[in-house]
Amino acid sequence: MADTNPKAFLGVGWSFPVKPVNGALRYVRYEEDIEQAIQIILLTSNGERAMMREFGTGMRDLLFEPNSDATRARIADLVRRALVAWEPRILLEGVQVTQGDEPNLVLIHVDYVVQATNTSFNRVYPFYLLEGSA
Repeated sequence: MADTNPKAFLGVGWSFPVKPVNGALRYVRYEEDIEQAIQIILLTSNGERAMMREFGTGMRDLLFEPNSDATRARIADLVRRALVAWEPRILLEGVQVTQGDEPNLVLIHVDYVVQATNTSFNRVYPFYLLEGSA
């Protein structure tokens, strides 16, 4: 039987992280599926997926960089490019990367619109830099 929910075209996928609940996989639907897809894109390094070498952001390449304006600008650019390339269900309105409360914490602010429903979302994803010590 077909899904009659008007949001069905937004998709259904495995919950992230993938783990069984009571012996079955948990699924996410619609906007939650999109949010988790964004998180997967952010957490995946380029080259990590054998069949999709370009997938992901490559943010982990910046892991040992200082928490500077330049590093945060590079992270914002990587996130912007990856989301435009890999999440076609959204219209990206903005990416801003700010310094968090801890010296090695950056906060990635992502503002987007789910194109099919014209619904706006804003999410903040933490990313920790592991600055090397001299």
